[in-house]
Amino acid sequence: MAVRDDALGLLGLAKKAGRLALGEEPVGEACRVKNARVILLAADAAENTLRRAEQFARKGNCPCLTTDYTKDQLGWTVGRSVCAILAVTDAGMAAALVRRLEEGSPGRYTAQLEALDQKAQRTLRRRRAKREGERARELAARKPWAAPPGVPKETGK
Repeated sequence: MAVRDDALGLLGLAKKAGRLALGEEPVGEACRVKNARVILLAADAAENTLRRAEQFARKGNCPCLTTDYTKDQLGWTVGRSVCAILAVTDAGMAAALVRRLEEGSPGRYTAQLEALDQKAQRTLRRRRAKREGERARELAARKPWAAPPGVPKETGK
């Protein structure tokens, strides 16, 4: 039961961080703009919802996973009465969530977990490179120190 709580806890954390798209329309939009990293479906989601989620996953190039959680459980976790479909939009959060799901159901999400781990690592490398580039530009833009006007420079005695 603790593994399930970990996965649901990560969903709650993703919601608070603003990294979830909840419901059919927001999930579809996240997939259209290629922000979705993984789509999660409730175990008791309707057949039409499942079909739409698979279409969204193809458009957004992300995995679509059916969880063991009901609509009520997912909804309670994200602060709604029910939630049949949601998308995680952060690569690291998606990889961590699927890892927790994999711990609860060994072998069920292995292929998706490996792909998400690779995406998360690439994203992390890109973020680090961007930060390093910004830092280098910031350091290059700094002007050297100069004595204020009217103050004599030290002669180095």
